[in-house]
Amino acid sequence: MLSRAAAGLALLYLAVCVFMFTLQGALLYHPQPARQAVASITLAVQGASLQVSVQARPGAPAILYFGGNADDVSGSLQRLAQLFPDHALYLMHYRGFGQSTGKPSEPALHADARALYQHVRREHAEIKLIGRSLGSGVAARLASEQPVARLVLVTPFDSIENVAVELFPWLPVRWLIRERFDSAAVAGRIGAPTVLIAAERDTLIRPERTAQLAARFQPGVARLVVVPGADHNDIGQHPAYERALVQAMH
Repeated sequence: MLSRAAAGLALLYLAVCVFMFTLQGALLYHPQPARQAVASITLAVQGASLQVSVQARPGAPAILYFGGNADDVSGSLQRLAQLFPDHALYLMHYRGFGQSTGKPSEPALHADARALYQHVRREHAEIKLIGRSLGSGVAARLASEQPVARLVLVTPFDSIENVAVELFPWLPVRWLIRERFDSAAVAGRIGAPTVLIAAERDTLIRPERTAQLAARFQPGVARLVVVPGADHNDIGQHPAYERALVQAMH
């Protein structure tokens, strides 16, 4: 009887592992519609077309913004425009988000970020990047590959793999995960002045994960700012966050 129960538990555990492996994309990406009627452009990329919410400023310094895994970035445009009135803004809706077509994946997001960078580069000599949560992994990889003037990573992680290990300690995450977004692996190749902004009370991406990422940059490249009292979802409502963001861009 005991061996039969153990076998049943083993089969149940295996089924959960298969479930997590098969549906990890659905667990990581939560596509959102574009709820704000803001200016946007359509960028054709391989296998998809992307909606990019924009504030047009021909020739001005440009900021590329990459949001979280459940963000409608059209909702961030107005506030960013108030904070950076002298910048052009390009906020990418990931595949499946807003009016963007296609299916999100780590290779696709990195390729789309490179495509957006090349598009923006035609009109703007100076490009800066902001990446929030999942978008920090996109922005970090892009900054390691292309010249940028500034990089800001908001509630960033060293890798999604390490975040998942903490969230699911009872699963063999390192064997199952495909979408790793390993920012720590590319941090040493980033030369742009970088600010990492962590939320003191973040329980999704703990400040320890951000500190581990900060330690992987070359000396003098990155600076860590912790927003007191903030958590993962409300950090944008704290004046200290906005001050850090504006200071990092200048």
